[in-house]
Amino acid sequence: MPAPTSPLPSRARVVIIGGGVIGTSVAYHLTAMGCTDVLLLEQGQLSCGTTWHAAGLVGQLRASESGTRLVQYSTELYARLEAETGLSAGFRRCGGIIVARTEDRMVQLRRTAAAAEAFSLDCEIIDPVRARERYPIMETGDLVGAIWLPGDGKANPTDLTYALAKGARAGGAVIRERTRATGIRTAGGGVTGVTTGEGDLEAEIVVNCAGQWAKQVGAWCGVTVPLHSCEHFYVVTEQIDGVHRDLPVLRDPDGYIYFKEEVGGLVVGGFEPNAKPWVAPDALPHPFEFQLLAEAWDHFSLLMDNAVARIPALAHAGIKKFYNGPESFTPDNQFILGEAPECRNVFVGAGFNSVGIATAGGAGRALAEWILTGDPGLDMTANDIRRFARFNGNNRWLHDRVGEVLGLHYAIPWPNRELTTARPFRRSPVHHLLAQANACFGSRMGWERPNFFAPRGEPPVIEYSWGAQNWLPWVTAEQRATRAAVAVFDQTSFSKYLLTGPGSEQALQWLCTADVAVAPGRTVYTGMLNERGTYESDLTVTRLSADEYLLVSSAATTERDQDHIAKRIPRGAHASLVDVTSAYAVFGVMGPRSRDLLRSLSGADLTDDRFPFGTSREIDLGYYTLRATRITYVGELGWELYVPAEFAVGVYQDLIAVGVEFGLVNAGYYAIEAMRLEKGYRAFGRELTPDYNPVEAGLLFACKLGTDVSFLGREAVEKARAEGPRRKLVSLVLDEPAAAPHAEPPTAGPPTAGPRSARGALWGGELVLRDGVAVGQVMSGAWGEALGAYVGLAYVRHPEGDVVTPAYLRSGSYQVNIGGDIRPATVHLRPPYDPAGTRVRGTPGRI
Repeated sequence: MPAPTSPLPSRARVVIIGGGVIGTSVAYHLTAMGCTDVLLLEQGQLSCGTTWHAAGLVGQLRASESGTRLVQYSTELYARLEAETGLSAGFRRCGGIIVARTEDRMVQLRRTAAAAEAFSLDCEIIDPVRARERYPIMETGDLVGAIWLPGDGKANPTDLTYALAKGARAGGAVIRERTRATGIRTAGGGVTGVTTGEGDLEAEIVVNCAGQWAKQVGAWCGVTVPLHSCEHFYVVTEQIDGVHRDLPVLRDPDGYIYFKEEVGGLVVGGFEPNAKPWVAPDALPHPFEFQLLAEAWDHFSLLMDNAVARIPALAHAGIKKFYNGPESFTPDNQFILGEAPECRNVFVGAGFNSVGIATAGGAGRALAEWILTGDPGLDMTANDIRRFARFNGNNRWLHDRVGEVLGLHYAIPWPNRELTTARPFRRSPVHHLLAQANACFGSRMGWERPNFFAPRGEPPVIEYSWGAQNWLPWVTAEQRATRAAVAVFDQTSFSKYLLTGPGSEQALQWLCTADVAVAPGRTVYTGMLNERGTYESDLTVTRLSADEYLLVSSAATTERDQDHIAKRIPRGAHASLVDVTSAYAVFGVMGPRSRDLLRSLSGADLTDDRFPFGTSREIDLGYYTLRATRITYVGELGWELYVPAEFAVGVYQDLIAVGVEFGLVNAGYYAIEAMRLEKGYRAFGRELTPDYNPVEAGLLFACKLGTDVSFLGREAVEKARAEGPRRKLVSLVLDEPAAAPHAEPPTAGPPTAGPRSARGALWGGELVLRDGVAVGQVMSGAWGEALGAYVGLAYVRHPEGDVVTPAYLRSGSYQVNIGGDIRPATVHLRPPYDPAGTRVRGTPGRI
């Protein structure tokens, strides 16, 4: 294609960099929403980067409801593009089959089918015989089952891109091929324009959809886009008898492979367990248009051997083409979307991890809404660019991580799976002491955090399964010790910020649902909402002085919280936000003997009268001075100790040394998770997301609706309260008695009966049934030792869309579908454990 002859526009409201399927989808949806001043720049031809060699699979069912809705919209869009634009997207709804070689995989597929029912998506569990009826050339002798997804399909990536581009042009967008962006200009913390090989142009908004080049493009304006390319393989065969255009897409994840019909032959590809990272993002060649990498048959042989075992006809089929196309992957296997926190009005849509074709329609629409309204309209927390920090852009770290990430596409998605590469990463000051105590570490926002502590002589590892995993006896012992005596939790990974200045109270009163105009030394639990009245964060706010607050939030939301707060501080409110996460270690000292333990080290008066719940003040502890906040996330008497990093080792060692007298144990995040669920405490990212409001979440008590103080999202909350919730968060406890004894506990405390190890555990994501009808999903689940049962939090809706009332929730018979096992359950409208909160107030009572 020759270079463009018409002059480049001197300005555009929105400039999109990248003419692949994502960039053209964003352009299409911007114009469809009325934004016609759009310019798309593509350095080569449309689709010439990663898009053209994508396999084109369109599988609708995703791990989350919002992800599923994105792909459902994509299929609707692709099906109507030809009528709208005159160009076909090559989309064909041929259905999809996913097969299982093992019982573990079959459990996953049953869970998948239950999730499909929760999302009102057609899905059917079928046996190997019926699977072969739908795919006659498949070998099924080694299969234990499969699922059939009639709504799945396939699209032609290049055709789809050109159809979207034509629709964008019809809406007023200008698309310039052979125009290479070479820089992004900024001023005052925001974007001002784009530099190209043909000169500079002004822009109000820049959208980075540059695919593999997105990390490089982001760096032009100081934006971190954590991506790294891997080599990705598939072959296209000659025609094979029995292969026709309506043959379903076939996925065999236990063999790491997929199959799609193409011109009477098959596309055979996969996601090998150990991938081959390509060159560093800042060393990508140019030009690199419609190019592939060298064939790598040795690396592909594992996939091909599995493919021949599944489709024996492949042993005699000719190979038309071997594709080795580099494709960029993110560190956590989720794509990147949203406005960059580092530079105002720079948006990113990149890193689609081999789901770009399936997701492009929905992601393009969500990003267009984000650009025009400041809100994508649904929960994109898992994909939000603000889940990453600048340190995630390290190329060596990315190189080592993405080789694992690609292989996880078809790995069994075990609950609580931990990534193993590029670790350990961020470490608390006492990490080495926790390791000596035999901690098993998980990772959150790069922090190494103790999941649990194994007994001496036992390896501190997770043995993954759908049922009760190996660590459960050790975690139940940690729960018992916390409920009966005292435990210490390293919670250093908490996000911690200081908001200072004379306008701090004004800013937080607008940002927070709860009333934070409290006296210094008081701590308030609050939410932060968006304009729709749904959750952007939940946190604790401690007033330190007239002009200073300490904000404490979850580990994963550091960048998100700071960006949300900074952008929404009211104009004229003089307040400055500083991230102090790394300056303080945090130790949670929790349990009925926590006061006794702290008293043995401190001269502070910790009685209820002098140090009631919600109090925060500096105290002495041994040689050290630190902040103690009386609060709990486990439902027991306790304090969070905010310790200057240089004192952390000394404070922890003192706690451990003195704690022997009081039955102190180390405990981890698995115990926290179980105990917070017994108390019905919510967590952001699970029960609290941009899809849910305080009315649905049962958190109106944390909203200052009884005052005349306005806050962000208040009108939406009041409207939701007046209309009544169409879904409601409830506690849910499985009704079955425990059946198997625990293993010998590693700490003090009597052994009790435990969960059935042979049956699936409650992890979150399970389908909730009321009188046999699907009404919701479990958001989080765990074994609750104090209850002697699995416990979770679930959103329950009315199947007719009516208001969900307490009377409705209390009636009916509830069940939970756990991997196809239908288990009876009881719904609770108050916390199942200590509903009156006496233990939090330091009145032990009976467990």
